[in-house]
Amino acid sequence: MFAEVLRKHLAGLEIELSTRQIKQLGEHFRLLSRWNKVLNLTRIGDLDEAIQRHYCESLFLGAHLPPKALKIVDLGSGAGFPGVPVAVLRQDCQVTLVESHLRKSVFLREATRAMENVRVIAERAEEVAERFDWAISRAVKYEEIKGCLINLAPNMALLAGEENPDERFTWNKIKVPWGQHRFLWFRSST
Repeated sequence: MFAEVLRKHLAGLEIELSTRQIKQLGEHFRLLSRWNKVLNLTRIGDLDEAIQRHYCESLFLGAHLPPKALKIVDLGSGAGFPGVPVAVLRQDCQVTLVESHLRKSVFLREATRAMENVRVIAERAEEVAERFDWAISRAVKYEEIKGCLINLAPNMALLAGEENPDERFTWNKIKVPWGQHRFLWFRSST
């Protein structure tokens, strides 16, 4: 059922997933559904909406990143969005999931155990002392991460609403195909 709904929502977009990639995303969803009963990782329970908002939007972001091997940091990863779908789509990239909530980081470690291009850091974003090519985020208030974004990466991709994340910078804005008020905001130094 997961695979059919995912394929339906991705139809017409240039996002190609192998059977193995769809299986990985489906396994993540099954684990998320089990853990969500205890940990409250997401409020979206409807399969159709969960696939659109969590998986498809994350894949959409991943498809818009530059087509080369990148070091990516997902800030406030929560249940693994957008980082897990990006890592599944872009297996040439190294994805670091940053989640300060300890129980959520335990979930992320369990969910990504078999993914060689993913690691989890259980710290606040401000405490991470590495540099990445891209910082990505979804469902995190820009105000909460803006102080550390420039220190972490020169390029950013954020899934957010219509409001410009930060007027001080020039952002590119791409409408997300699902939902009327959802946008992918890019700020690139290249």
